[in-house]
Amino acid sequence: MKSYELLLMIKPNIDSEEVQVIVNKITESVENLNGKVVDSDMTGRKKLAYDINNYRDAYMVVLKVDMDEAKVAEFNRQLRLNENILRMMFMEVSKVKA
Repeated sequence: MKSYELLLMIKPNIDSEEVQVIVNKITESVENLNGKVVDSDMTGRKKLAYDINNYRDAYMVVLKVDMDEAKVAEFNRQLRLNENILRMMFMEVSKVKA
């Protein structure tokens, strides 16, 4: 399994409880793909540097995920199907060798 970091920008027109529901669904999706969410950081609502789909701010969520690399394409497909996500960035976390 490899370690990944997922940054989500979620639409601001939903309430914070609904954001938690979205994060829980994403966590469930990771577990269905035999991965696990190691850490989650819900930063909250932040102002964006530029408008995205006519939104000036978004809820920021960072998830650290351990997942088999063969399942990443399916996970990305599932994330793109969620209409509440404005932007996402899914990247592999590199290990620093000492």
